[in-house]
This record gives sequence, C-alpha cells and structure tokens, in this order.
Amino acid sequence: MTHKRSILAGGVLAAAGLLLIALAAAPLWAADNPGRPAAPVKLIFIHHSCGENWLTDGNGDLGIGLRDNNYFVSDTNYGWGPDNIGDFTDIGNFWTWFCGPKSAKYLAALYKEGARSGEFYSRLEKDPSGENVIVMFKSCYPNSTLGGSPNDPPVAGKNPLRGQDCSSEFHAVGNAKGIYNDLLGYFKTRQDKLFILVTAPPQSKNETDAEHAACARGLSDWLVNEWLKDYPHKNVAVYNFYNVLTSNGGSPNKNDAGKEAGNHHRLWNGRVQHQKTVNSNFSAYPSASDDSHPTAAGNKKATEEFAKWLNVMVNRWRES
Repeated sequence: MTHKRSILAGGVLAAAGLLLIALAAAPLWAADNPGRPAAPVKLIFIHHSCGENWLTDGNGDLGIGLRDNNYFVSDTNYGWGPDNIGDFTDIGNFWTWFCGPKSAKYLAALYKEGARSGEFYSRLEKDPSGENVIVMFKSCYPNSTLGGSPNDPPVAGKNPLRGQDCSSEFHAVGNAKGIYNDLLGYFKTRQDKLFILVTAPPQSKNETDAEHAACARGLSDWLVNEWLKDYPHKNVAVYNFYNVLTSNGGSPNKNDAGKEAGNHHRLWNGRVQHQKTVNSNFSAYPSASDDSHPTAAGNKKATEEFAKWLNVMVNRWRES
C-alpha cells in the first residue's frame, strides 16, 4: 500500500510539474500594456483613398495620433514602387506583394521606404533610420463587396483570387480567407517585422446590399477571431476598421468613441475589446448616400481607438 501511495504521489507531482512548465511556456500578460514605444519605431502604411483620409490632419488625424505615440510614419499610395505596385491594394493583390514571384523586389522597396506620399499628414521630424519595422496594409471599401457566404471556409491550395482585384469573379469569402492564409506563410519568416492588417471599410446602404454586407462582416470577424488561432507567433495582428465604422453617435458626423455601447475595437478597462452591440453591417459614416468614404467623425473614432491598440500589439510582439 505504501508503495502504491508513493507511486500515486509521484504521479501527481509529475503532473503538477508538467502543468507549471506548460503555464511557464505560455505567453502570459497580467494586463495589456498600452505604453508607447520608448524609442521611435518606423511604420509604413499601404493604402489608397480611405487610408489617405484617415491619415490626413483635420480629417482622421491618424498621422498625428501615430506621431504622438512615437511612430515615424511613411506610406505608399497610387503610383508607388516597382511596377507601380502601390496601385494594387485589393485582397488578391496582397498575394502579389507578399508571396508572388516579384515579392522580394516589392518588399525590399517597402522596407526601405522613408517618404510620405504627400504632405497631408504630420509625422516625427527626424527619421530614426533603418528599415520600417511595422507594416500596415489595408484594402479599400469596394473589397467589401464579396461573393459566397459569410461562413465559407478558406480555400486551400491554388487560389483563383491570387493577383486579382476586387472586380474579379473570384472575389469571394472563401478565396479571400485563403489569400490571408497564404500571407501567413511569408509573415512567419519575418518575425523581425510586425504586420498589421486593417480590414476594409464597410459600404453605405446605397452602395451594397444586405447579402454582400453580411459577407464582409463574416470575413472581418473571421480575421479577428479565427485567422490567427493556429499561428504560433505574435508578429501579425488584425485591426477591425470595418467593425469600428458600423456604429455612430447619432449621425455620420458624430461618433461614439469613448461610449460603452457601440461597435468598437479598442483598449477598454485595461484589455483589448472587440465588441458589437449595434446590429449593422453597413457604414455608419458615409460621406454621402452614394459615397462610402468615411466621414472625418468616423476616421477620428478609428484613430482614437487604434493608437493605444497598436501600442498593445507592439508590446505583445516585443514581449513574445
């Protein structure tokens, strides 16, 4: 009996030891750290018109928000880079940027870029030198017109959306998910970089329909909740710009930043919060009934919620 008890006790102690090892190996954060980087960090943003408006002083003020959090920001826009790759920012195009046969050429130029596409946004005065460390990339709102169904699984293997724009017949939920899975194959090779995917903005009710809007919601939620579940590293994060722009403070020109209710992606009570309390898949900030470019109020909400969220992602990545 004594021998059996000693074996049992030894098994319990061994199991406890394995549990402690497992807990020690897991990345534990007592709380999300929104502290800005102590030294300037170089960031490049791949975008078109919605990103430009978001960056612009007096519109979204993202340039100011990033500057004040110690990020040195550069950007690409139409006409940028080898083969004018800056013209192409649809979901299928990002396979060309990060995985295509000329991706090494495009990314070498991207990492070295230190200029602004225009003087419409503020940034730190001094370039801290070296390569860009953070890569932000987003597609514009036409990419929210997706075919298929919201819960379609990712396409595996050869994907017909690779290299295609959002007018393609293959611009559908399953193919889009497959493209994003392709990108992880490259991202895992560059853990010295932090990649921030910003989801495409929602469209106004007059520029889409409920079926396509539901597909866009399905993709953006999948990206936040599912895409990175099995990705073992912390050098990729998703900001749900789509969700943030689907609730307002009563009109397209009044936002609900800082309100407890609403659709948000932010730091709230010391934790990252991805919340939807307003049942809408349409833009809450259309510039006009037939214009899905977000208003300044919507862009400012996104800036207020994004800056500290980005600090958290940077700190998680560095701590990992």
